[in-house]
Formats: sequence, C-alpha cells, structure tokens
Amino acid sequence: MTHLTVGDKAPDFSLKDKDGAVHALYKKDNNYTIVYFYPKDDTPGCTIEARGFNSDLPKYRELKAEVIGISGGDEETKASFCKKHGLEVILLSDPEFKTATAYG
Repeated sequence: MTHLTVGDKAPDFSLKDKDGAVHALYKKDNNYTIVYFYPKDDTPGCTIEARGFNSDLPKYRELKAEVIGISGGDEETKASFCKKHGLEVILLSDPEFKTATAYG
C-alpha cells in the first residue's frame, strides 16, 4: 500500500458519478481539488461527512475548489444517496477500490 506525503503528486483517476459521467483528476482545471474517501453510501458516519462537505460547498467554490467523495458502490447507490440527502457534492464510484488503494 502506498502512502502519500506532502508534495507527492496525487494519483490520477477516471471514475463515474451518479449520472454515469466520468470525472478524471487530470481534467480538473480548478485551483484545488479536495478528494475524500468514505466506506459506503448512506451510512450514518458517511452521511454526516458528505453533508458537512455539501453545506460548505459555497465556501469551497469561492476558493475555486472542487470537492470529490469516492467510495465503493455504483452509480445507483450514489444517485440514491444524493437524492435522499440533497447532496450536490460530487460522489464517484470506485467499486473495486483501485483508486482508494492508490491513495493508500
């Protein structure tokens, strides 16, 4: 398992969101990209985390930062999670946890 340290280049990824759109890190053109990982859609702790990021989206957008949450599951579980909790934060599907493993 790899562990990133300050100054390391973030591993690239291309993953689908709730609508099946592919998001690739290398295509992001904002000032900052905040990537966080969570175990599973719609569990109590993961919901608190996602809702926290979601409520702070205006602050992140002012800084030209994008927030991306990554976990297992598929587009359908992401869509259901977003709809149930009114989430606008980008959630990506990493069903085989390859991206999570690359980030350590």
